[in-house]
Amino acid sequence: MSAPKVLVGCPTSFHKEYALQQYAEAVKNLDYDNFDILLVDNSKEDKYRDQIRKQNLPVIRGPYFEGARDRIVASRNILRQRAIEKGYDYLFSLEQDVIPKKDALKKLIETKKKVVTAIYVVSEIINSKRALVPQAFVKTGEEKELPDMRPLTLEEIDTGKVMNIISCGLGCVLIHKDILKKIRFRYEKSTFDDRWFCIDLFKKKIPIYADTGVICKHLILNRPYQWRDIKK
Repeated sequence: MSAPKVLVGCPTSFHKEYALQQYAEAVKNLDYDNFDILLVDNSKEDKYRDQIRKQNLPVIRGPYFEGARDRIVASRNILRQRAIEKGYDYLFSLEQDVIPKKDALKKLIETKKKVVTAIYVVSEIINSKRALVPQAFVKTGEEKELPDMRPLTLEEIDTGKVMNIISCGLGCVLIHKDILKKIRFRYEKSTFDDRWFCIDLFKKKIPIYADTGVICKHLILNRPYQWRDIKK
């Protein structure tokens, strides 16, 4: 029996140039036998697309909009549609500044979950202090329409277990074709598309999991652009 067919990719733009070489090396060296790569470049100009091609990564042009969220969501839905139409079993959403280990995709596949994320962190201000926060969240408090949540603790991550969670980012998440057919990527107001993806999963009673044994490096601390610059 052949391994599930996976499309690996993400929206990108020239803002992610600082991560391109590390990303290219990591994604081309994934220890998995049945995957293709596709990046969707939504930069206004073609220069960055040429740089991606020099790294021998497949890339297509995505639509350019003035708002970054519009660019990102449109590009992500191009990947979603490609995965569905070309018969992929999974879309592996792997943002260009998230660097996986060689066995990351293999381990996520082995969980046999339809939505499963690896662990990576972002830098956030919490109680007036900057902290590194895992992008995997569990429900807190009583059940309600949209439950409160908190990030996984270091102790929970150290278990190396596959855990049921309530929300995650789209930086390193494996999504089965059955889910792609049910949910399009979108955003509302100021919230990002990854949050809305998880909200839509929750409303459809589709579980999300985190494999705490799969840890990825996030290069966001090296990013030369602030989000306020990117979103314009």
